[in-house]
Amino acid sequence: MKLLIDADYIVYKSCAAAETEIDFGEDLIVVTSNFSDVMKNIKRELDKIKKEFFDSTLILFFSHHTNFRKKLYPDYKGHRNRKKPCGYKRAINALGLEYEVIVMDELEADDALGIYATANPGNVIVSPDKDMRQIPGKLYDLKDVTTIAQDAGHKWHFIQTLAGDQTDGYAGVPGYGVKTATKLFEEKGYYWETVVDAFKSKGLTHDDALLNARLAKILQASDYDFINKRFIAWCPSAADYNPDNGARVPAEKD
Repeated sequence: MKLLIDADYIVYKSCAAAETEIDFGEDLIVVTSNFSDVMKNIKRELDKIKKEFFDSTLILFFSHHTNFRKKLYPDYKGHRNRKKPCGYKRAINALGLEYEVIVMDELEADDALGIYATANPGNVIVSPDKDMRQIPGKLYDLKDVTTIAQDAGHKWHFIQTLAGDQTDGYAGVPGYGVKTATKLFEEKGYYWETVVDAFKSKGLTHDDALLNARLAKILQASDYDFINKRFIAWCPSAADYNPDNGARVPAEKD
């Protein structure tokens, strides 16, 4: 069994914790970092995870410096302007000498995790990010291990499409959070029509619904072109439509 670790979170936190500010007065404040402290922090976090499992190999996943979602929506994560903490890139390079490190072009660590986990079932994703509840299989959120069923992952994608994610900078449907979205789907069914109708009820369009669904979607192996090494934009399938409506898959702008 392999532990597929969202290492962005761990390395960012570990690097930030090792930073020290030196205030020289006037206009000069310098941020310093002891790299040995950075690596001690990271190793401590990885050791905590490894102790929860026996005989496990760690694979560390990091986000690429470019992000395909920016092509879909230029404002995606646009409010995140803070630079990476001291030692971040150096830490990734150092970890690559000891662990298998995976970075996929134009993909966030979440997507690389989702693709690897669904292409290689039977491993455990390690991430505190609620987005990973879309991916079928075992998820360790640094507190508990949960088994995510395929259907539950699909439902969570639709819930996130309506609820949006302010941290990532896409809004979903105004006035909707996870509880409101879940209640609507439980009443109307987890169908694409339910998603679109919720957007239209707030004066938005089918295109708005589709964009939010694509931004919310964590890629799986079926969402990635391994030959050309690029993502496949998500579209609703026939199974996403209410069979009471004839399971008719409309045109994209219907």
